[in-house]
Amino acid sequence: MQFDVRTLSPEMVIGHQVVDGRDEADARRQVEARGLFVSSITPVRGARRSRGKSLSLLLFSQELLALLNAGLGVVEALEALLEKEAAPATRTVLERLLGGLREGQRFSAVLADQPDLFPPLYIGIVRAAEGTSDLPRALARYIEYQQRIDLVRGKIVSAAIYPCILLLVGGGVSLFLIAYVVPRFAEVYQGAGRNLPWMSQVMLSWGQFAAEHTAGLLGGVALALTALVLGIRRLLANGGLMRWLSRLPGIGERVRIYELSRLYLTLGMLSEGGITILHAIDTVQGMVSLAVREGLQAARLEIEAGMPLSTAFENNGLTTPISLRMLRVGERTGDMGPMLTQSAAFYDGEISRWIDRFTRTFEPMLMAAIGLVVGAIVVLLYMPIFDLAGDMS
Repeated sequence: MQFDVRTLSPEMVIGHQVVDGRDEADARRQVEARGLFVSSITPVRGARRSRGKSLSLLLFSQELLALLNAGLGVVEALEALLEKEAAPATRTVLERLLGGLREGQRFSAVLADQPDLFPPLYIGIVRAAEGTSDLPRALARYIEYQQRIDLVRGKIVSAAIYPCILLLVGGGVSLFLIAYVVPRFAEVYQGAGRNLPWMSQVMLSWGQFAAEHTAGLLGGVALALTALVLGIRRLLANGGLMRWLSRLPGIGERVRIYELSRLYLTLGMLSEGGITILHAIDTVQGMVSLAVREGLQAARLEIEAGMPLSTAFENNGLTTPISLRMLRVGERTGDMGPMLTQSAAFYDGEISRWIDRFTRTFEPMLMAAIGLVVGAIVVLLYMPIFDLAGDMS
């Protein structure tokens, strides 16, 4: 939330600032870190903490890694980032980090003070890096991990954009024909006194109904769209969309492969960073769907009881034949982290190939279906005209 802070500078100049802080103590600490004295703090009425992220975690990690590789310390690197930053929200985040470090806290601890910006996964790899004094390598590992996640997600989004555009355009054209053009033709044919084909008569009857109840139909369409959007948002929030997709034939297995890919990539990154497999499983619990989470919890109990990772994952449906063999190789060689990462890379390649095949097949079929719908409407509209032209000839 925001606080209105009245300040006094060392030169005895009175001023006031609006500070974004977790609480009054946090706002006071931020102002005092700037070399100012606090005379009063009052919450800004109606101000709420912004739900949007004020910091790009990937960009922050890339810039911090570049400065650390240049030889700067963590405090110096954050000071450099603060000096070049112009966005107030991001400056507030950096000031909090610097304030905590100057108080003697560990870097992972000051990151954990802002859980809305720094997820447990990020905090975990930084905490593990503090034990080995190799923060640049941990940041590089996280950047590579996030880029791979974004690459797969980007391919899925890109593959969905074109079909969505086709559906919107095709649906809009069909709706325009049915809601506007068909009622106009219905008025023309209504007094013609001719026997129309059955399908044309059905469609023109619909056109007359739409012309008489336009407001009600538009309201119904608006309510249906609102309910659809709210339903999709609810499914996304509680993970129901993934459960629904997992039940679809042909797609369910690909959804499972995608979830396993993300799981293996995350576990591999944490394992390579020096985090034990049990702690890594605890860290990823909140990042996976409910079905995978239940399997992970059962697998964790079996691993705690002394069972090998490959066997525990196999017993709980968290492997495929390829990944199971790779996990067993990792157990024999002792390189479980790299083997988990390689399994994720294998899954990513399989997902990419399936997306390419699916888009090449689905897009032409969708275009053909939209063309058939629009063409059928036009033909049914003009069939009476064709009959009249035949009679005249």
